[in-house]
Amino acid sequence: MSAPPRAPRPAGYDPAAFEPFAVAADLAVFTVREARLHVLLIRRGQEPYAGAWALPGGFVLPRESAEAAARRELAEETGLPGAVVADLHLEQLRTYSEPDRDPRMRVVSVAFAALVPDMPEPAATGGGDAEHARWVPLGEVRDPVPELAFDHAVILADARERIGAKLEYTCLATAFCPPEFTLGELQGVYETVWDTALDRPNFRRKVLATPGFVDAVPGAARLTGGRGKPAALYRAGRASALHPPLLRPSEGPTR
Repeated sequence: MSAPPRAPRPAGYDPAAFEPFAVAADLAVFTVREARLHVLLIRRGQEPYAGAWALPGGFVLPRESAEAAARRELAEETGLPGAVVADLHLEQLRTYSEPDRDPRMRVVSVAFAALVPDMPEPAATGGGDAEHARWVPLGEVRDPVPELAFDHAVILADARERIGAKLEYTCLATAFCPPEFTLGELQGVYETVWDTALDRPNFRRKVLATPGFVDAVPGAARLTGGRGKPAALYRAGRASALHPPLLRPSEGPTR
């Protein structure tokens, strides 16, 4: 649906009566690699916070939406292919508007989050105000990676919570598994994103009781190590949402 025509400025309205401020768009993009949750970070090449790690992002241009700015900045700063960036499903996280979050001026940031499988490596050198970009295991964001610039540590924590909730209500976890996978492999995705160990029988019972979540592959099995019998294989089902949801354990991280 096209936007309505721009209305004329009301007579007597003076924009200069209000202090100007900038709008930015920032992104927390996650993927699972080698059974670890990774986040895409850039090292800043300019002040403020030159040399510090930060989330990809930048200022929204005057005739640009926040989401368009987010995709443009992600492509510029990471060198990810344009087709990859264009196809990303970005979920608006929240708006960050503390007055002193940016030392340059008042900057309000609209943040986006994404959890995406099969993400390529970013370019060796970044563009814009990014020196370079890389996937960082989430456990290394605090050590040895220095503290994130601006309030990006807060944005990152909020985004981690959002993607954890996304796995509770959608079938996204199957996208991080092979085309045919065991329930143990599926459980591993949940444990990686939620950072908690799950009870295997309980997890299996909940998955198999959720309509359309997974479909059994008839007659297929895979040895998974140990002395047990081969594990049955499954494919992603036709459902996109989980009814009932697969909720995280209430006690929080245990690994």
